[in-house]
Amino acid sequence: MKTRIKEFRARYNMTQEELARKVGVRRETIVFLEKGKYNPSLKLAYRVAKALNTTIEELFIFEDDD
Repeated sequence: MKTRIKEFRARYNMTQEELARKVGVRRETIVFLEKGKYNPSLKLAYRVAKALNTTIEELFIFEDDD
């Protein structure tokens, strides 16, 4: 899965730390999300999208493994 978290954070001049604080996770979680090394729960995906004023569909790109 790819994400556009970094791109959306840049729009709001938001650091990883600020985003992490807003959604209630550690900064490392945001790092792993941005690198595509961590698949978030639906609840976390929703909170990140909401914090960045976008939708889950806009923020996360789900790739078919077929």
